[in-house]
Amino acid sequence: MTMKSVLDRLLSHELLTREETKQILIGITQKEYPEEQITALLTGLQMRGVTVDELLGFRDGILETGAPAILDSDRYIDVVGTGGDRKNTFNISTTACFVIAGAGYQVAKHGNYAATSVSGASNVIVGHGVKFTSDIDLLNKSMNECGIVYLHAQLFATAMKFVGGIRKALQFPTVFNLLGPIINPSQPKAQLLGVANLDQMRLYNQVYQKIGIDYGIVNSIDGYDEISLTGDFKVTTNEYEKIFSPAELGFEKALPEELVAGATEEEAVHIFDAVLENCALPAQKNIVLANAAFAIQVMEQGRVDIQDCIAKARESLESGKALSTFKKFVEINS
Repeated sequence: MTMKSVLDRLLSHELLTREETKQILIGITQKEYPEEQITALLTGLQMRGVTVDELLGFRDGILETGAPAILDSDRYIDVVGTGGDRKNTFNISTTACFVIAGAGYQVAKHGNYAATSVSGASNVIVGHGVKFTSDIDLLNKSMNECGIVYLHAQLFATAMKFVGGIRKALQFPTVFNLLGPIINPSQPKAQLLGVANLDQMRLYNQVYQKIGIDYGIVNSIDGYDEISLTGDFKVTTNEYEKIFSPAELGFEKALPEELVAGATEEEAVHIFDAVLENCALPAQKNIVLANAAFAIQVMEQGRVDIQDCIAKARESLESGKALSTFKKFVEINS
């Protein structure tokens, strides 16, 4: 399949199949196409809008050409946001993952360095002295002994390096910005995803249905790609679609400034630590509890009421189990 034929079809407003975009991605990794043609492809898809099958094809190609992370566990969850909301929040998803693990659920957190904020998941993890690894034995040791592994994206999704320069030069989002949340190399059977808008919620809802996993997708109506508690938020899962208010869950409404990561990575690390040590601002603690609770509900396949899931998350944090889990994680992975 030549890129010229692909571009001709795009110009004719034709759709590509899942297998075709998979083969295109593989071709990119084999340097079959000049950068100018890849640039035209990404621009054309962005202008037209990518379909679910096209997105899944790129995902298939990234997973096939990347390094797998085969974990011993059958069931674990990833909690991640699409990013791009430009709110510079502290590491809410990453903190929530340790609360979830502290509550007795297994987690395979997939993440990377920050793109649009001060601190991404990898920034806060490495800020505690953790060394990233793709060593499966060490990853399984971490999962077995503390219930959580961290999968640094750059060690696994090797295809991304072939488009890094092009994406940087384009300076607008491409299909690759949508792929991050769905290319966890361990391919978890459960995921909580935060999206920045309702169009993304609809797209990923169809994606997850085709992948066939247990999922929850959350969006704060005021534009956060997580449950921010700054106002109402929408949740879509395998079981329901509903708009919640903070008060409905027993939480005070948060102020936007209470979510900010700060100006430096060190400040973001301080907030992360404060939450796990149960001495953060009430809003920071509540936001982590809310996100952890909905992830727990996904793991329970919707069979546990959200108030009970909040109670499980709260017990993990306030008992010190979440902090102990994190300390054990650092010990194993440093």
